Amino acid sequence: MSFAFGIGIGTQNNQGEWLEVFYQQPVMTPDNTLMDVISNVLEYKGGNQAISATAEQLSQLANALRQIGQTDQATLADKAADSKRPVVVTVLETDDTASSTPEVYLKLHLISHRMAKPHGLKLDGIFGLLPNLAWTNEGAIDLNELSDRQLQARLEGRTLEVKSVDKFPQMTDYVVPKGVRIADTARVRLGAYVGEGTTVMHEGFINFNAGTEGTSMIEGRISAGVMVGKGSDLGGGCSTMGTLSGGGNIIIAVGENCLIGANAGIGIPLGDRCKVEAGLYITAGTKVALLDDNNELVEVIKARDLANQPDLLFRRNSQTGAVECKTNKSAIELNEELHANN
Repeated sequence: MSFAFGIGIGTQNNQGEWLEVFYQQPVMTPDNTLMDVISNVLEYKGGNQAISATAEQLSQLANALRQIGQTDQATLADKAADSKRPVVVTVLETDDTASSTPEVYLKLHLISHRMAKPHGLKLDGIFGLLPNLAWTNEGAIDLNELSDRQLQARLEGRTLEVKSVDKFPQMTDYVVPKGVRIADTARVRLGAYVGEGTTVMHEGFINFNAGTEGTSMIEGRISAGVMVGKGSDLGGGCSTMGTLSGGGNIIIAVGENCLIGANAGIGIPLGDRCKVEAGLYITAGTKVALLDDNNELVEVIKARDLANQPDLLFRRNSQTGAVECKTNKSAIELNEELHANN
């Protein structure tokens, strides 16, 4: 059984290079009968391939898919046969490192369609396969061709609006997951996993290969590689340190029912039911005063030693400036857990 499959409608530049691809109905782990059809119609020989398909091939593909009961994919192939834009059929036999732009886009779609979770797909090396593009009201445009397109639009009495210049498009131009609210769609990139019940407010941001498990209020930044558990809220202007921005190999995550206050931030993974006081940024090396139930100092430790521990409250002492941590367990019990495996 193969890893993934998708019929995509894409954009190419004047040299015939792929710029982006839209997969309306990607398939995770397609069954063998579907793969047999792809092999017969498109002469697919195995491996990971992005196959450019002609209108005639797509019509043949639609008929073959209909015969094996794949009616949704057959309908999509029929429509693609009439496409004015180039069509690609992308087959991933395995989750190996991508080798083409259509393969990268298929993987990003799988995440945003909630078929795969962040860290569930191999995404290394994708930046070299994603061209930096002008994202406009007329779609993706190669930057080397942008000036001519702008001039042509003016000559025809139109204005070509450039919304962004980036390697990643906004997710909602490709996928709008069920049961979400996104106040500013430009702040959620394709490849984000936005769980049902999530609200992303105007200043909220979700990068690719990151997201939320479920009901959450996001008014801060979810960096690449960070997953936020159900019921957790990120306050206005807060930040999570991603694996691309200083987190190194540590996978930063937020547990369930957590709260990161406004303008706060984390550089360690939080366990369930944790709170970080507004304005407090905790990195792995931050010295933290562990307090007992009587607010007496037990020990000063590094924040990384508290990674993934549940029921913690991080705060800054307003008189001394020291970073403190309290728990609904006694600090003595927590301290014993921390040192149990030393």
